[in-house]
Amino acid sequence: MPATKTQSFFWYELMTTDRNAAYAFYRKIVGWEGKDFGGGGTPYTVLSVGASGIGGMMDLSPEMCGAGLRPCWMGYISVDDVDACVARIVAAGGKIHRAPADIPGVGRFAVVADPHGAGFMLLKGSSPEGYTPPAPGARGTIGWHELHAGDGIPAFEFYSSLFGWTKAEDMDMGPLGVYRLFAAGDAPIGGIMTKMKESPMPFWLFYFNVDAIDAATALVKENGGQVMNGPMEVPTGQWIVQCLDPQGAMFALVAPGR
Repeated sequence: MPATKTQSFFWYELMTTDRNAAYAFYRKIVGWEGKDFGGGGTPYTVLSVGASGIGGMMDLSPEMCGAGLRPCWMGYISVDDVDACVARIVAAGGKIHRAPADIPGVGRFAVVADPHGAGFMLLKGSSPEGYTPPAPGARGTIGWHELHAGDGIPAFEFYSSLFGWTKAEDMDMGPLGVYRLFAAGDAPIGGIMTKMKESPMPFWLFYFNVDAIDAATALVKENGGQVMNGPMEVPTGQWIVQCLDPQGAMFALVAPGR
């Protein structure tokens, strides 16, 4: 059953071992402002670009760490019906990590994985006004979504059938295979490739917009992060770098120039 309309990522969440230290790190790199969410439950820092929220941070519990969960970024995809989408994901070979549940004052969510194990989240917000995103391209917004998939082309078909994503372009990367650009609307918002053998499991990697790649890379190093790959220029003329934050979560940066 094809998706009835195009749906996409709209919220990004860091699960980490030291929320306060992680916030201090990312604020220096991408300029986010943080505010504690007063829900009375698990402590949560809401991240904003200007007046618009873009994501949040929460600490991993001892139970989560004991179960093997490590610091990581996860993305939420907005859907109209979380329970129905979860059923379709399971029917398509995906898995449920956390069954649909309500977050008071926020909405209904679920934690799932695609058939090869890459995790993501679903959310149906409770606010009738919906979500107003920040202006695209601004520092601290998300500039690219990249799936390092168990198998790139079947992975694209999985997400396309669920969320209406369309193929924008295939790029031949030689021994690394095909890099498929996908769109959720008019312009491409990300790419899907088969993961490298060195990667232990499939994952989504999110690229945060910065003004200049060299200055941002220097800030990563100065503040305890590690550079894994880059900086490098990509075919769009932009520059990217892939990194680990001080707690070990992988992230990436993208800039219009050096």
